[in-house]
Amino acid sequence: QVQLVESGGGLVQPGGSLRLSCAASASSFSTYAMGWYRQAPGKQRELVAILTSGGSTNYVNSVKGRFTISRDNAKNTVYLQMNSLKPEDTAVYYCNAHRTLLSRNYDYWGQGTQVTVSS
Repeated sequence: QVQLVESGGGLVQPGGSLRLSCAASASSFSTYAMGWYRQAPGKQRELVAILTSGGSTNYVNSVKGRFTISRDNAKNTVYLQMNSLKPEDTAVYYCNAHRTLLSRNYDYWGQGTQVTVSS
């Protein structure tokens, strides 16, 4: 079982920045693909960014060039640096840990952290 704890959310003005952190309890953290998802009111949860165990990244088009996902395997932590924030980035952001082991998928979620972009 992996526990994920997000932090770093809050209220920020348009154009501002925030850095989200997600601390994981997994002893084999480096073997997990780590992702950030978000869910706005009335909308489905969407993938924002993913960082594989091999170091590959992928972003939803709407955040490319503004958000950066990174990880520190020594600290069992994944980050999401969010710059040039827009009101449409307002959502609850969730951290996800995923790996496939012996053909079985394992997914773990954090409790979420609120990000509000508003003037």
